[in-house]
Amino acid sequence: MKSLCEILGCKYPIIQGAMGVICNPEFVAAVSEAGGFGTLATAFAADVDTLHQQVKETQKLTHQPFGANLQVMNPLSQKFAELLAEAGVQTVTISGGSPKALFPILKSYGMNVIPVVPSVSVAVKSEALGVDAIIAEGSESGGLQGFKGSSTMVLVPSIVDAVEIPVIAAGGIGDSRGYKAALALGASGVQVGTRFIASKECIAHGNYKAALVEYSETDTSLLNLGGFQVRAMNTPLAKRISEDPSLIQQGFSEAGTEDSWVKGDLEAGILPAGEVIGLIHNIPTAREIIEEMIQGGKNG
Repeated sequence: MKSLCEILGCKYPIIQGAMGVICNPEFVAAVSEAGGFGTLATAFAADVDTLHQQVKETQKLTHQPFGANLQVMNPLSQKFAELLAEAGVQTVTISGGSPKALFPILKSYGMNVIPVVPSVSVAVKSEALGVDAIIAEGSESGGLQGFKGSSTMVLVPSIVDAVEIPVIAAGGIGDSRGYKAALALGASGVQVGTRFIASKECIAHGNYKAALVEYSETDTSLLNLGGFQVRAMNTPLAKRISEDPSLIQQGFSEAGTEDSWVKGDLEAGILPAGEVIGLIHNIPTAREIIEEMIQGGKNG
């Protein structure tokens, strides 16, 4: 069986989670240049041309491998898969639903497929499909998730015991202690999202990054999107949404996310973040984050 680094083609088994409109090519390339595995987001790509431009820009900035995330619920995912394959992207992560529909298409292009899963049962079914690795995402993670998740501490070893392919831990990982803990649980590597938002290369607005530094581990909550939940920071808008769920479209619209995540209006949209914000105290480079995870030291 191939190791995770052999599958990804990177030096360190640290995957950067895909984070919507703040997943800019410069940021993705910086992660890959530092030895991790950068991942482009496609959830907010308006069309194939937009994604094509992002892939080409990333390829100009790094010759190291990088991948992309496909959202099952996105009707453009099949077209995105074709574009990624033609552009030479070798690995995709899949989230937002079962990988079953996209898997045959991706494998026909010879791509590595790594789904994000919330439970042992989904992990076992994914392995039976023939996926190359599993991302076990605990409920403390930021962003989209289901309603029946368990914590990373429980989920990761449970999935490691149930499958033979490499397992990647996600949720609550922000420094070398979390990285080492994930390996101790049996994971072959980690996926990191929230910690990378608070990096110099990420296009997220300074107000968003400052909030990540300021908020504590208890300052996030799960907001009901209907078919999914999203873990986000407890901003005044998020608190209003929790009291009146009909406001969720305002908080998670494409315009709202652009205005809040990139332009810095923290009341325009909700701010996804995991409970790991309690460990974030500065805004280093992506390389510094990765080196601290691997080598230890203080970089929180």
